[in-house]
Amino acid sequence: MQILKPVGYVHLHVHSSYSLLEGALKIGDLVKAAGADRQPALALTDTNNLFGALEFSEKAAGSGIQPIAGMQISVAFEPPEANAKLNATHPHIVLLAKDETGYGHLLRLASRAYFDNHLGEVPRVSAAALAECAGGLIALTGGMGGPVDAALRANRPELALARLESLKSAFGEDRLYVELQRHGLADERAVEAELIRLADTHGLSLVATNEPYFAKPEDYEAHDALLAVAEGRLVSDDKRRRLTPRHAFKTRAEMAELFRDLPDALQATVEIAMRCAYRVRTRKPILPSFGAPSLTTPSQGTPEGARQQALAAAATTAVAKEIAPDEAAELRRQAEEGLTERLRQHGPAEGLTEKDYRDRLEYEIRVITNMKFPGYFLIVSDFIKWAKEHDIPVGPGRGSGAGSLVAWSLLITDLDPIRFGLLFERFLNPERVSMPDFDIDFCVEGRERVIRYVQERYGEEQVGQIITFGTLLARGVLRDVGRVLEMPYGQVDKLTKLVPQNPANPVTLAQAIEGEPKLQSAIEEEPVVARLMSIAKKLEGLHRHASTHAAGVVIGDRPLEELVPLYRDPKTGMRVTQFNMKWVEQAGLVKFDFLGLKTLTVLRAATDLLKLRGIEVDLPSLPIDDTLTYERLRKGETVGVFQVESAGMRKALVEMSADRFEDIIALVALYRPGPMANIPVYCERKLGRDAGNEKNWYPHEKLEPILAETFGIIVYQEQVMEVAKVLAGYSLGDADLLRRAMGKKIKAEMDAQRDRFVKGAVERGLDKAKANEIFDLLAKFADYGFNKSHAAAYALITYQTAYLKANYPVEFMAASMSLDIDNTDKLAELRQDAQRMNIKVEPPNVNRSGVTFEVHDGAIRYALAAIKGVGRAAVEAIVQARGDTPFRDLGDFARRLNPKQVNKRTLENLVAAGALDAIEPDRAKAFAAVEPMMRLAQGAAEAETVGMMDMFGGVAAAEVALRIPAYENWPMADRLKREYDAVGFFLSGHPLDEYGDLLQKLRVQTWAEFCRSVRAGTSTVGRVAASVLDRAERRTKTGNKLGIVTLSDQTGHFEAIIFSEGLSHYRDMLEPGAALVLQLQASTEGEDVRARIQTCEPLDQAAARHQKGMRIYLRDERPISSVQQRLQVKGEGEVSLILILDGGEREVEVKLGGKYQATPQIAGALRAVPGVVQVEVS
Repeated sequence: MQILKPVGYVHLHVHSSYSLLEGALKIGDLVKAAGADRQPALALTDTNNLFGALEFSEKAAGSGIQPIAGMQISVAFEPPEANAKLNATHPHIVLLAKDETGYGHLLRLASRAYFDNHLGEVPRVSAAALAECAGGLIALTGGMGGPVDAALRANRPELALARLESLKSAFGEDRLYVELQRHGLADERAVEAELIRLADTHGLSLVATNEPYFAKPEDYEAHDALLAVAEGRLVSDDKRRRLTPRHAFKTRAEMAELFRDLPDALQATVEIAMRCAYRVRTRKPILPSFGAPSLTTPSQGTPEGARQQALAAAATTAVAKEIAPDEAAELRRQAEEGLTERLRQHGPAEGLTEKDYRDRLEYEIRVITNMKFPGYFLIVSDFIKWAKEHDIPVGPGRGSGAGSLVAWSLLITDLDPIRFGLLFERFLNPERVSMPDFDIDFCVEGRERVIRYVQERYGEEQVGQIITFGTLLARGVLRDVGRVLEMPYGQVDKLTKLVPQNPANPVTLAQAIEGEPKLQSAIEEEPVVARLMSIAKKLEGLHRHASTHAAGVVIGDRPLEELVPLYRDPKTGMRVTQFNMKWVEQAGLVKFDFLGLKTLTVLRAATDLLKLRGIEVDLPSLPIDDTLTYERLRKGETVGVFQVESAGMRKALVEMSADRFEDIIALVALYRPGPMANIPVYCERKLGRDAGNEKNWYPHEKLEPILAETFGIIVYQEQVMEVAKVLAGYSLGDADLLRRAMGKKIKAEMDAQRDRFVKGAVERGLDKAKANEIFDLLAKFADYGFNKSHAAAYALITYQTAYLKANYPVEFMAASMSLDIDNTDKLAELRQDAQRMNIKVEPPNVNRSGVTFEVHDGAIRYALAAIKGVGRAAVEAIVQARGDTPFRDLGDFARRLNPKQVNKRTLENLVAAGALDAIEPDRAKAFAAVEPMMRLAQGAAEAETVGMMDMFGGVAAAEVALRIPAYENWPMADRLKREYDAVGFFLSGHPLDEYGDLLQKLRVQTWAEFCRSVRAGTSTVGRVAASVLDRAERRTKTGNKLGIVTLSDQTGHFEAIIFSEGLSHYRDMLEPGAALVLQLQASTEGEDVRARIQTCEPLDQAAARHQKGMRIYLRDERPISSVQQRLQVKGEGEVSLILILDGGEREVEVKLGGKYQATPQIAGALRAVPGVVQVEVS
C-alpha cells in the first residue's frame, strides 16, 4: 500500500489492551479510532509481547489500514550488576517489522524475552541478542522509557552515547531513529535538545511519536486507575507511575501541530510506514509429519490389561522414529489391523457383517486420504495409545470424532460408531474442507504426562500450549477500582453483589445498572459511586492477565517460534503460544485438545480399590445391559454418577424408567434448554402411554427406521442428516451442510436448501406441501439437535460410573470422595448418599486413616487430607511417620512429627475433626496439648539432628514428657461446632443428639421421615427439627426477597426456602448454628422434595415447655458458682432444680429456690463444668 506525503503522520508507538494492565485500547477500538481519522497505516507495539499481532493485522487490513507489526521490548544493555538502579525497570526500544525477515526476528525476540531469563523476571533481551536479530527490523529509541533518554535523565551522557552506538551498530544509520515525544512532561523537555544533538552528530533521523495508551483525554482518569491496579497501589499514591491526558490517541492534525517545528520528524513516520510493507497473515493448517516411534514396553508397575495390550500391539508395530514415507499407507495398515482386532473382540453389530465394516472403513480412509489428514489421525492415535500403554485412563470419545470407524480402529475412541448409528460425515465432511478436531479426555492425574510424551516425541521446541487472557469483568473491575479509589470495602462489596453472577454469560455493568434500581439510586445519590461506575465501565473488558488454556496443545512441523511468538508459563515454564485459541489456528497451527476429565480419575481410583480385593473390572468391556445398574438409574440414585447428578436429570431418569443404553444417550442430548420440553413426550411414548397413536409419531413412514429409537422425536443432528438423505436424496456430506445452514438460519442459504430439499423429496414421491412441512420441522430441530456421537460417548462414561456405583458402591463412593477431597460441600453430599446406602463412613483417625479415602471391611475410612486447613504435605508426613506402628498417645505422636511439615494449625484442625480421638478422646485436652506437642516435636527433631543422648545417660530430648496445661472441657455443642468447621459437616454426632427422646415428645420428624411421607403422598406438611447451617437471600423477578436456608439433622443436609414475609419475621432466628423446630410445606419434583418454611421456633424454647426438673450431680460444693452462672433464673420452662453433692458416705440433696430454664443445650453446657458428674433432665 503506497502512502503519500500529505498523510502527515503515522502512529508507530501504540499500546493496546494486550499491554496487560497498561494499555486501555482494545484492538477493535484502536482500529476504529485510526479509521475515523482516515489514517492509512498504524503500528501496534505492545510491551514485551506480540499477543495481538495477528488479530491487529487482520482487523486493520479489513478496515483498509496498513498494519505494521511491532513491539516495545525491554533490553539489557549492560550486565545486571552495572547501573543496577538505572536498569531496575529495564529500558525499552520499539521494533517494527520491515519485511518477512524482520517479522521472523520479532517472533524470535518476543520469545527469547521470556525464555532467556529466569521465571518471574521482567521479560527482556540482551543487547547481543538484539544485534543478532536486527535484520529486517527498524528500531526507535523508545522515548521516555528508552535507554538513551533514561541515561540522559540520570546525567550519564557517556552511557547514553554508549547505548546509542550499540543500537547504531546493530541497525545502522538507515534503520535506527531517535524518538521524540511531547506529553508535556518536564523530563521530556529536559532531554529533547540533547536527543536532537545526538541524532545530528551520529547521522540519525528523528521520529515523532505519541505512544497512546487510551483513546481520548477524558479516559485518562480511568487509565490512571488501571495503572494503580497494576502496581497494587492507590490512586492517591504519589510514588507510583503516572502518565498524562496527552497519552491519548491523537489525530494526525494534532500531531502535526504538536511537532510543527520538526516537520522532518513527522515525515519520518510516513517514510517508516512506507518501508514496513510486510503484514502478518493467516496461514493454512500446518501439520507435523508423523513418524511412528518404536513400540516400547509399558513401565513396570503399570500393566495394561490383556485386552488393551492386544489392541495396542495390533494397531502399532515397531517402526523407526524417522518420518513415515507414506502416511496414507501407514494409516491404512494401522486401521485395518486395528479393525480386525476390534471385530475379534466385539463382533459386528446385530444384522451386519464384517464386510459392512470393511466397506465403511475403506470409505473413511479414502476421504481422510483425499483431504490429506492421515498424519493427523496417526498423531492422535499415537499419543492415545501411549497413554493407554502407560496406564493413563482415556475417555471413550468426545464430540463428533466418535462417529469415525477409523478412530475406533486406531483406539482413538472406544465406541463402535456403526452399532450406535453414528455418522462419519458429522466429524469429517468431504464436501467441506476443514480440519478434523478430536477432543480427548484424559485422567486429570495423567494428562501432563501425555503432554510431556508429545514434547519428547516431536521435540520440545515444536510443542506448546495455548495462551488465554483473563478479563476485567463487571464484578472484578468494581472491586479493583473500588480498592484503588480507597472506597470502604463494605460499600464496594455491597455494590458488587448487586451485579448478577453468571460465569457462562457474564453480565456487563451497563446491563447490571439497567436491571438493578439500587445501583441506579446509588449512582444518582453518591458522587463516589458515580465515579466508580464511570471508571469501571471504561476498564471493563480489558485484558487483566495471561494464563495457559486448560486444554489446547499445538504441534508444529518446525520450532514454534518460527511460526508464532511464544510466552513462558510462569508456573510451569512450559512453552505457550502468544496467540490465543482463535488466532493460533489462524496462524496455521493445528490444535489438539488434551482435556482433563475428573470422572476418568474416579473410575481409575475405584477400579484400583477393587484390585485390592482381587476384583478386576475392565471398563471398556462392560456389558451395557446390567440389570442392577438400570434399576439404580430408574430410581434416580445417581449422586456421583457422571452427567446425571442434578435434580432434573434424576427426575427424568425416574420418569422415563431408563432401562437401556439408548435412554442414557437420549437424556444426555435432551437435557438442555429447548429440547428439554420433549422429555415428557419421550417418556409418554416410551412407557406406552401413547399406545395406538404410533403412526402419528413419524412425519412420514420412511422416517420410522430413523426415528424409532427416539419414539418419533428428532433428538440428534445425525437424524436430521439421515432424513435429508432418505427423503431428498442428499449425500451425508451435503446433509451436514444442510444441518449447518439450518443452524445459522441465514435466509439466502435456507431458501436455496429448501428448494433443493423439496425438489429432491418430490422426485422421491412426496407431495410439495408435505416436503415443505418436513423441511420446516427439520429446521426447528436442527437448532435443538445434539451431536449423537458426543452424547453416546459421554453416555458410556455415565453408564460406567453408574455400573460401579450399583455393583461396587463402597469403592465407588470412596473414589468419588477422594477426587472431591477439597470440596466440602460435595463431600457432605457424598457422605449423605453413603449413609442412605448404609455404607459406614468412619471418622478420621491418625492411626488408621490414609491421605485419601480408603476402604476397609466394607466401610470408608475418612481421609486425613479432607480435613480443612491440614494440607496434603502434612498428612503425607503423618502417615509416613506412623508407618506400621500406630501412635500410642499424644507424646508419642508429637515425638514422631516432622515440625517442618506439621504446624500448629494442622494439629488444631486434626483435633477438632476428631482425628486424634484414638489416642486422646478428650478433644479439649488434646487441643490444650497442641503447643506443648509442637515444642516436643521440635525438640525431638533437634535431638535427632544432633544425634546424641545426654552425656550422663540422662533422658534424651525425644523422651521428655508432654506437659499439658490446665484447660476447660468442651460442651458437646462446642465440640460439634469445631468438628463442623474442620470437616464441613457433622461426623461423630449431631447438635440435635442432645435433645434425645425430647424430639419425640415434641412430635417432630426427621428430614428423611418427612421426605418419605411426602413422596408417598401421605403428607405435604410436617414438623422437622434441624440446625441452621447457612442462609442466603436473593431477589425474585418481582423484586421480593427470598431466603434459601441450608439445614441439617441426623439424617442429612437439606435446603428450604422462605418467602419475603416469613423471612422478615424469622430472619433473626435463621442464623447459622441455631437449632429450630420448623413447620414445612413440601412438594416433589421427581425424587426430590422441595420444602418451604411456614413457621419456625427455637428448639430450646419448644423443649423448655416440656421440662419439669433438673438434677445436677456434683463432686463437692466448688462448682456451684459456675453452675449458677450458666443458669437463667425465671426461664420460660420454670423448672425446679436439685443439686446433689457427694458427701462421702452419703449424698447431700439441695433444692434451690426459684424456677430455672433447663434445656438440653444448657444441660450440655453444665456437663462441661469441672466437678459436675452428671446432669439429668426430667
